[in-house]
Amino acid sequence: MAKKKTKATPATTALTAGSSFGAKQALALGAIVLMLSAAATIFFRSKAGTTTSVNQPVATPAATAAAAPTEAPPAPNVGATPYQMTVAQAVMVTEEIDFGQPVPSIAAALQQIERGYAPDDGQGRTFAILDAYGEPTTDGKKLHISMHVSSEKTGMAFLRNKRNGQLIWQARVGKPGDPPAGAKNLMIYMANEQGGNHVLDGARGGASVLDTYLQNSQQKLREVWPDRTERE
Repeated sequence: MAKKKTKATPATTALTAGSSFGAKQALALGAIVLMLSAAATIFFRSKAGTTTSVNQPVATPAATAAAAPTEAPPAPNVGATPYQMTVAQAVMVTEEIDFGQPVPSIAAALQQIERGYAPDDGQGRTFAILDAYGEPTTDGKKLHISMHVSSEKTGMAFLRNKRNGQLIWQARVGKPGDPPAGAKNLMIYMANEQGGNHVLDGARGGASVLDTYLQNSQQKLREVWPDRTERE
């Protein structure tokens, strides 16, 4: 008796199941690829939008300060802020000044100091040097000098070293409209050999101090103290 042939349905079932599984796997992989592509697109777009700001150097306050041009500090001088004076006021200006070598005498130093005037009314002078004294510094390089300065009318005033342009002193005298100083009577005394003093009479004039008469006398100073004569 011949045997009845049967179909291998399990194999077909297994193949069908395998085919179904493969389709699902392919769909899953496709979905993953799409998700990764979308994520990559979003990432690169985001990065592209922020690349400029990220790569652009940001100037910090310190960097800005370092990059900004700086001006050299002004040369130190006593005239950076003008000294305020009133009319008819006297001050003592004391400085150590480099006049070169050899260190000059006070009289020679005064010839090397420029008097600068800028009166408000454009006429005359704003101050005068009444007297001066001093001595060389201990290192012998400069002259320590003190000058008695008296203001006369409103405006600007300054003293400057002619040798190197150093500003020694600067002042603003009074306010525009202030009246000038009145007439001044300066009494000059000179020691005599008797332990007393001669008084010079400036009211009678004289081209120089040596040509001034002694008070209550017909003698001039040069007659009692000849020019170029040194006395203690």
